[in-house]
Amino acid sequence: MSPEFHEFADRSELAEALADAVAEALKAAIGARGRATLAVSGGSTPKAFFKALSGKELAWDQVTVTLIDERFVPETHERSNQKLVVENLLVGRAARARFVPLFNDAPDVHLAADRASGVIDALPRPIDVAILGLGTDGHTASFFPDGDRLAEAIDPGMPTSVLSMEAPGAGEPRLTLTLPRIVEAPLVVLHIEGGEKRQVLDQALAGEDANDMPIRAVFAHAPAPIHIYWAP
Repeated sequence: MSPEFHEFADRSELAEALADAVAEALKAAIGARGRATLAVSGGSTPKAFFKALSGKELAWDQVTVTLIDERFVPETHERSNQKLVVENLLVGRAARARFVPLFNDAPDVHLAADRASGVIDALPRPIDVAILGLGTDGHTASFFPDGDRLAEAIDPGMPTSVLSMEAPGAGEPRLTLTLPRIVEAPLVVLHIEGGEKRQVLDQALAGEDANDMPIRAVFAHAPAPIHIYWAP
């Protein structure tokens, strides 16, 4: 299914537009079911979006925020996605939201993934909004081309919600939502910025091998169009 493109003149314009779209989707979910769930990615790209979203007026006490993926590091670690979200999104009005982390202090990443999977399974389904990023190697979430559990993570029939993932270029071991839990969201957004990421996206859209560029699995199996938000 072809994605829907939303292109902006600059990154601040993108952040505000994406925050508006996500806030409206969360409000609709709250209106329909009395609650909403948002799953977000880490990295430096979403900071401005997080800050814009945190100021939106909605029933934040009825919103649950979780992560698309996480490094197997505690919140105090500088590369923790949880730290990024707590410091940039769960502030101001949004401080009333419930946060569900993926990291836990299990003795190894495999047990941590099992525990995190149980926590995610306890959330109402589906996740209402999923915000993805894109790596220069074509990975999204922690679906790395050379990941040790890539085939499982991008299996559209995978019943497990969270898997561990280790890859040579990933740094720390990871915890990641699996493909089915991501693409079941009514609104799935791919948030990318800069010319290099646009070239990676164009390359991904031109091919089909998800082992080479795992973002292709998202495009291939999402039941609704992926919304791509891009600014130079």
